[in-house]
Amino acid sequence: MMRWIVLKCVSVLLLLGLTVPAVAQDCPAFLDHEQRKLHSRDSVNLCEVAAGKPMLVVNTASRCGYTGQFEGLEALHQQYKDRGLAVVGFASDDFRQEADSEEEAAKVCFVNFGVTFTMIAPTAVTGDQANPVFQELNRQSRQPGWNFTKYVVDRNGKVVARFPSQVRPDDPSLIESVESVL
Repeated sequence: MMRWIVLKCVSVLLLLGLTVPAVAQDCPAFLDHEQRKLHSRDSVNLCEVAAGKPMLVVNTASRCGYTGQFEGLEALHQQYKDRGLAVVGFASDDFRQEADSEEEAAKVCFVNFGVTFTMIAPTAVTGDQANPVFQELNRQSRQPGWNFTKYVVDRNGKVVARFPSQVRPDDPSLIESVESVL
């Protein structure tokens, strides 16, 4: 539905001799899906959040030994958001470490760690059931082997680097990769 609306708007703009918005031109198809936000009835289309922007995409879990990385991911978000980086977390129970309720997961993210970047409600990130974003990331790279796998994605939707769970958000190699796509 969203794609149809965008195409209609583009057609009208072209008929009027106006330019096509960057969102319609720059958004990879795998981002053009409604994703429900964590512990919310609201949804987000990642084309609206990240079209034409580099991204750091992370699969998360609120009961994992790496959950403290939320703090570092938020720091990256704050440091690079004005330069265009979109940090997006995908809560997932693929490794059986997500909270029993979204309310609890949201508390961990938003209250305990002060997360302000986009967090997506629990979804599959591995295998045939992976959501469309992770289907593409997994096709381009490798699927997560555990929680807090990080993918640096360029403005065109290409994975330029994948970092396993143990690589912290403040690791120089991850920061260098993020800066390379800004």
